[in-house]
Amino acid sequence: MKLPHAWVAAVAVASVLSLSACGGGSGGDGSMATASGMGTLGLSLTDAPSCGFDHVNVAIQKIRVNQSATAADTDAGWTDLTFTTPKRVDLLTLTNGVLSTLGQIPLQAGHYSQLRLVLAANDSANPLLNSIVPTGGSEVALDTPSAVQSGVKLNADITIAANQLADFVLDFDACKSVVTAGNSGKYLLKPVVAVTPNFISGVSGFVDATLANGATSVSIQQGGVVVKATVPDSTGKFLLQPVAPGSYDLVITAPGRATDVITGLTVTASTVTLLNSASSAVTLGISSSATVAGTVTTGATPIDAAVRATQTLSNGDRIEVATRGVDATTGAYSMVLPVGATMVAAYMAPQGLLGFGADASATAKYGLEASSGGSTKTAGPLTLSAGVTTTTNFSFP
Repeated sequence: MKLPHAWVAAVAVASVLSLSACGGGSGGDGSMATASGMGTLGLSLTDAPSCGFDHVNVAIQKIRVNQSATAADTDAGWTDLTFTTPKRVDLLTLTNGVLSTLGQIPLQAGHYSQLRLVLAANDSANPLLNSIVPTGGSEVALDTPSAVQSGVKLNADITIAANQLADFVLDFDACKSVVTAGNSGKYLLKPVVAVTPNFISGVSGFVDATLANGATSVSIQQGGVVVKATVPDSTGKFLLQPVAPGSYDLVITAPGRATDVITGLTVTASTVTLLNSASSAVTLGISSSATVAGTVTTGATPIDAAVRATQTLSNGDRIEVATRGVDATTGAYSMVLPVGATMVAAYMAPQGLLGFGADASATAKYGLEASSGGSTKTAGPLTLSAGVTTTTNFSFP
């Protein structure tokens, strides 16, 4: 698999990074490793669309890598990519295939199972180092719990080969990572980050320009799990990349609109699949809405949980329509969902005519899934009615 596009960018930032090693790790200057038995890990950062924010800024202090999935902070075997000054990134600039290069780490050839993302803390000198700007609001601090500052554990599946570059992306989901804290006016960061290979392959296409408002979401999913999501640009164009080759459902949602789904979308290696052109842009139908709401209790403070709404199509495919992190103080959640006909089309060859039709088995019918601490609980199917709030509570354990 050829993965060329992080080479030049990674080298360009090497001068602002320092590498340190502890307990058997190896350091260097950030360039491609050439010593016998050494390879290189290249890392970039990207993001999924956020919910109700114009900016989400995080400050990365270091990234740690270990071959052991169970290694603790003080165990041997860590190699660190450390920024001399925290790397502050606005996650919401990293959509539609945009990547922020983090750098390169020379590593001994072998398999690596754990990354830790360490964030810098806000302090009196930099009170807004980590911050958000709610849509229509002013910039406020984003609190980073001590567990975040000591390092967010990320499961990884990375193989480093001698004299080769393994190119990976940290896919930071800002929507799922920022939660409110009651009426305090505070926001907490609980990072949700996936570690994925930097595939060239992906999907591009167009939604109608009237939907290019920052609130429309385009995602590709497998088994009801979002693999990659983005927001269209000002012309309605979207790009989902990197994406592993495979078969997916593409799901398009927007406030006040029915959900459109394209099933059986094929992504092939080293190719960006073109779904449609601007002249055949997808337009979502107007839809009435209903609300699902409730609380999640976990017996812990802060409350770390999320709730998502799913639908099951007539072909058996499951899709996610919306997801929300619960309030960290009250456990409350609320989602507004369309009750208009869910429109489904089978994927055609690139730029083929998409024949959408209403899927009665999915329309206005939802399942809810709450997750906390690695456990999940479900409710439904629920049949929603326009203008009506359906209350569903969850309790863990």
